Amino acid sequence: MKSTSNRRSALKNIVGGAAALSAPLTLSQAFAASEKALGPELNGKIRHSVCHWCYNKIPLDEFCREAKAMGIQSVELLGPNEWPTLKKYGLTCALPNGAGMGITKGFNDPQYHDELVKSYEALFPKLVEAGYNTVICFSGNRNGMSDEKGLENAAIGLKRLMPSAEKHGITMIMELLNSKVNHADYMCDKSAWGVELCKRVGSERFKLLYDIYHMQIMEGDVIATIKKNHQYFGHYHTGGVPGRAEIDDSQELNYPAIMKAIVDTGYKGFVAQEFIPKRADKLASLKQSIQICDVA
Repeated sequence: MKSTSNRRSALKNIVGGAAALSAPLTLSQAFAASEKALGPELNGKIRHSVCHWCYNKIPLDEFCREAKAMGIQSVELLGPNEWPTLKKYGLTCALPNGAGMGITKGFNDPQYHDELVKSYEALFPKLVEAGYNTVICFSGNRNGMSDEKGLENAAIGLKRLMPSAEKHGITMIMELLNSKVNHADYMCDKSAWGVELCKRVGSERFKLLYDIYHMQIMEGDVIATIKKNHQYFGHYHTGGVPGRAEIDDSQELNYPAIMKAIVDTGYKGFVAQEFIPKRADKLASLKQSIQICDVA
C-alpha cells in the first residue's frame, strides 16, 4: 500500500507535469489524475458514508459493491428490508430510517406524537438486532406554528421517547434542512433552533444531523458553527452549493477545510455524501468526493 506522502508527491508531480505542458489542473482534475495513478487510499480520519437515494438508478447490490471498493464503510437512509444487503458487503448503515411519518409531520406537532412514539419504539429493537445505534427523525413543518411553540412541543414528544432510546442505546438524529430551496416551511431549518431543542430534551441520545448543504443555504458560517456547536451534532451530510451537485471546485464550499474542522472537534462518527451527481459517470463523482473529504 502506498503511503500518504507518496500520494501527495504523486499528486504534486501530476499537477506540476500538467502545468508544464498546458494549463494547470483544476482541483477536480488533480484528484481524478491522482486516483487514476495511485488507486484508492484513505487516511482514516473521516469515516465515509453515502446516501443511496442519490444513486437510486444503480441497484443496491451493485452500489454496495462499488462503495466498498472505494473505502466507504456505510450506505445510509435505508430501512430494515435493505439492511441485509449492506451486511452482505460488510457495510454498516450509519443513519438508518424506517420510522416516523416523513419530513413534514414531525415532533413539533402533538397530534403526531402517539404515532411517532409507537413507530420509533417498534424500530428500536430492530436497530439493536442489526447492530445500529442511530436513527433519523424530523421536526415537521411549521403550518403557522411559532418556533417557540414548536420547540415546546418537540421537546415534549422527544422526551417521551428518550427512556426507550436510552435503554436500547439508540441516538435520535434530527436533520437540519433548508426551507428556502428544498423543504418549504420545515421548522428545524436553523442550527440555533436545533441546538436549543437538544438543550431542552437534555439527553445524549438526541442530537442533530448537521447537513452542510442545507445550512450553507440557510445561514452560512459553516466552520464557525461546527466549532461552536459540535457537541450537539451527531452526524454530517455533504452537498455542493448551489445546486446540490458535486462537491468539487464547481461550487462555493471548501470541503477539505470543513472536514478538517470536523476532525479537529474530535468527532468520530460518519460523514455522508448526499449530493446529486450531474456527470454521466456518477460513481466517479462519488469516488472523487471521498478523496476530497479524506483529509490527512
